[in-house]
Amino acid sequence: MKTNRRNFLRSAAFAGAGAMTGGLIQGCTHEEPQSNLPEIIAAAKKKHSQRFNMSGYAAPPLPVVRVGLIGLGDRGSGAVQRLSRIEGVEIKALADLREAAVKGSQRYLERIGREPAKEFYGDEVIWKKMVELPDLDLIYICTPWVWHAPMAAYAMENGKHAACEVPLIRTIDEAWLLVETSERTKKHCMMLENCCYDFFELLTLNMARQGLFGDIIHCEGAYIHNLLEMNFKKPDDNRQSDGAYTGMWRLKENATRNGSLYPTHGLGPVAQVLNINRGDRMDYLTSMSTDDFTMFLKEQELVAEDVFYQPWKDANFRGNFNTTLIRTALGKTIKIQHDVSSAQPYSRIHLVKGVKGMAVKYPQQRIAIEEEWINADQMKEMTEKYTPEIIKRIGEMAKKVGGHGGMDFIMDWRLIDCLRNGLPLDQDVYDGVAWSAVAPLSEWSVANRSQSIDIPDFTCGAWKTNLPHGINLETGGTTQVLELKRATENVQLNVK
Repeated sequence: MKTNRRNFLRSAAFAGAGAMTGGLIQGCTHEEPQSNLPEIIAAAKKKHSQRFNMSGYAAPPLPVVRVGLIGLGDRGSGAVQRLSRIEGVEIKALADLREAAVKGSQRYLERIGREPAKEFYGDEVIWKKMVELPDLDLIYICTPWVWHAPMAAYAMENGKHAACEVPLIRTIDEAWLLVETSERTKKHCMMLENCCYDFFELLTLNMARQGLFGDIIHCEGAYIHNLLEMNFKKPDDNRQSDGAYTGMWRLKENATRNGSLYPTHGLGPVAQVLNINRGDRMDYLTSMSTDDFTMFLKEQELVAEDVFYQPWKDANFRGNFNTTLIRTALGKTIKIQHDVSSAQPYSRIHLVKGVKGMAVKYPQQRIAIEEEWINADQMKEMTEKYTPEIIKRIGEMAKKVGGHGGMDFIMDWRLIDCLRNGLPLDQDVYDGVAWSAVAPLSEWSVANRSQSIDIPDFTCGAWKTNLPHGINLETGGTTQVLELKRATENVQLNVK
């Protein structure tokens, strides 16, 4: 394995340094750090033979997509509202641990004149009964991360396509589970990476595809979003959407794992620019985290005020700021940053750097050709020239419907349109697991003094011949956006 080869070269370098210094470092031994995540190495080295290539796979068309949703809090309730606006969608079933969540979305369907959905709530495995229903085509998953892979796998095993919120997996074993299940069942498993459908990200993707920036050599992405207060907010089980995490599940993630836990918002869009899994692949990464300078202090403050927070006393929270560096098989580089617990303006960075030009989104959308930033008039001209067809088709309607400014709706519309027209999805199972795998792999690197670790090739070599996905709607694009029978509120701009 390449990791072993790197260790050998590093050891050789140390040996050479010792000889050159005349034995000044004799008596010092280089010890391999002990990882607290040894299972990652075994899973990363797993041998897998591709059973069926899901990249570019077009499932049989579905004139009507019958949907069951699991998880109806902030994200899931918004998905119900968005899907209700898309032609050819029937919302057949709703599942959540909490009755209030299910009833809230049911009331919304009633207000807009939709048929009532079947209801499932009350315990942690009730969702299985919903998935087993014979009259469903798509399971849409908006639950805490720990349930994502098991639910997606169970959906495919029961003959349904799976669409799952980010990240798709938490462990490398879960990644292989979803790859093997999708290949065997020939069911789609799409991670709902909405940032791939934001307006500037789609614009720069098309620019890159058209060669405006020349050969792309480096990209950057991030998820920098201060969720400190939200992480510690008490959830209210009697409300559908309360701006908190049910069971404080996200705080548990931050108290038990240290790495780039939420990489896909920044990584997904630039991975598509670099044609990851479709001409190139991520080869290895190295990751480093700061210490925690905020979460422990917040916990101490709350424990002193309220006995509710006593279980969090002296928790060992993850570092505030993580930086992960990735090198691709073709020699490109990616930098991904993650910080959800310190004060800073929101940013996903989204930087695309080519040999002829570059683009960056935050704090201001800018494009440079050669060594100069273009002016406002040039920016307007380029935007008109390179805006992809999908934005021309439904961009304005997406802004009206909402969901993070419209990108959520574009994502949902595109998913449904592909399923209805029998088209390949923009994001397949290999994309979802590879982008998400950065989280557990970064944990290993952080625990091992930022050593590099190989990223598994989930395509088993097919990345060399897989074709980039299409964004210009050469076919399809037939699904209409519905006008609801009664005026309703816009979809909430839900925080993830």
